[in-house]
Amino acid sequence: MRRAVACLCAVLLLSACTGEDKPSSVGQSSGPAVPVATAKPKVTVPKGPAPTDLVKEDLIVGTGGAAFPGQTLAVHYVGLIYETGKEFESSWDSGHPFPFQLGNGNVIEGWDKGLLGMRVGGRRQLVIPPHLAYGEAGGHELGGQTLVFVVDLISASGQVGPGEDPQQTS
Repeated sequence: MRRAVACLCAVLLLSACTGEDKPSSVGQSSGPAVPVATAKPKVTVPKGPAPTDLVKEDLIVGTGGAAFPGQTLAVHYVGLIYETGKEFESSWDSGHPFPFQLGNGNVIEGWDKGLLGMRVGGRRQLVIPPHLAYGEAGGHELGGQTLVFVVDLISASGQVGPGEDPQQTS
């Protein structure tokens, strides 16, 4: 039974992974299926002192539509603490992608800024300093920490904001 549920989830997840070069102005993107990662990545924390600005690096450039403010994204992610390399959270462990609306402050600012323009099917590493994560020490258990995330963009759907140019991001 467990295997059947896992197979069904995989089919549903893959069927939701579509995109095109430019996101649709309304509704979901359409077009050919975009390959997506199927396994939790191994994350390596960069060497040296923690950066003071957001660092983003595409580990895999996706081939689907780009992510823009107002769209609903579904992502898989792994989060580590920069200084220790200790994993603190992973959507892969739950087996379910994490959905959120980009650019509305529903996630930490480093995600809103760091995932902008990412293409469906891609994998991006973000190194996020405290001021773009959970702030200074004391307010949140991860306050004062620089964080490393590896994020896989499974889907991006919904409206692209007025005046947004899908080709002017990175």
